[in-house]
Amino acid sequence: MSDPRPVLVVNPRAGGGRAGQSFPAMRRTIENALGPIEAVFTERAGHAIELARDAANGGASLIVAVGGDGTFNEVVNGVLAADPARREHVAVGIIGQGTGGDLLRVLGIEHRLDRYIAAIASGRTRKVDVGYARYTKHDGTRGERYFVNILSVGMGGLVDQYVANASRALGGKAAYFGASLRALARSREGRLRTSLSWAGETSEHRIASYMLAVCNGRYFGSGMKVAPMAEIDDGRFEVVSIGGPSKFAFAMTSQKIYQGEHLGKPGVVHLPCDKIFMDLENEDARSVFLIDLDGEPVGVLPLEIEVRPQAITLRC
Repeated sequence: MSDPRPVLVVNPRAGGGRAGQSFPAMRRTIENALGPIEAVFTERAGHAIELARDAANGGASLIVAVGGDGTFNEVVNGVLAADPARREHVAVGIIGQGTGGDLLRVLGIEHRLDRYIAAIASGRTRKVDVGYARYTKHDGTRGERYFVNILSVGMGGLVDQYVANASRALGGKAAYFGASLRALARSREGRLRTSLSWAGETSEHRIASYMLAVCNGRYFGSGMKVAPMAEIDDGRFEVVSIGGPSKFAFAMTSQKIYQGEHLGKPGVVHLPCDKIFMDLENEDARSVFLIDLDGEPVGVLPLEIEVRPQAITLRC
C-alpha cells in the first residue's frame, strides 16, 4: 500500500553543514506546499541508500533527496535496490543543498527552494536512464553502483578527494578550481584499453587520457559542460576523453570545457556507446587514476558500465 507522504532523505552535512542548519526552516515551507512529510537523516556515507530503499519498500511513492549530487545518487541507488514491484511506483525528487549542483543544471532546475518545491509539487515526471557500473573498490574488492549524471576516470577522482576537504566559503566553483590545481599536479596520463558497444557493434580503442568521462548528463565539476550533446533519456552514453602532449596542454583544453568548446581540439576523443569496458595498461598511473561517480570517489579500474534505459522516474 502506498504512503501519500513524501519521504525526505536529508544529508545534514551537505553544503558544508548548511543543509542541516537550514532544514527546520525549510521544512515549514516544504510542508506548506506538499502537506505532511516524513524526514529521515543520514548519519554516514551510504546511509541514504538504506533509507531510500527502506522507504520504497515501505510504500513511499515520492522520495526526495535533500543534499548534493552524491545524496541524490544514493537515493537513486536505494530506490533501484528496492523490491522491483515497489520501485516501479516510486518517483524521486531533489532539493539541492550541495557544492556542485551539476545534476540541477542537467535537469534545468534553478537553484532556489521555491523552484525545487514547484518542480516536486507539479506532479510532472520524467523517465531517465541510469548507468550501471562494476568496478574495483580501494580495498581490492568488487563494487557496483548506479549513476545518473556522469562517471569519470582519471583526474576527476583526485579532484573529489580534495573537494571533500576544501572550504566551501568561496562557493562550489572555487572549491573545484582549487582542487583541480592540486589534482593536476599529482595526475598522470593513463593509457586506456577500452571496448565499446553501440548499435550492435563492438569496437576496441586505445586512448591516452588524463580524464575520460562516461556521460549520461552534460555537466560535471561544478558547471563544466563536458558533453554538450548528451541527453539523459536517449539510451546512450557520450564518452569524452581529454588527453594532450603535456599537463599544460591538458589544462588549456580543460579550460574550454566550461563553454563546451573542447570538442574537436587536439587530444579530445568523443565516442557514443551503451556499454564500455576499460582498464589501464600503465600500472604507474593506477593509484591516481581514480573513479568519480556522480561526484563521489568510489574506486579504481578495471571498470565496466552499461546503460539501463528509463530506469528511474524523476519528479521535475
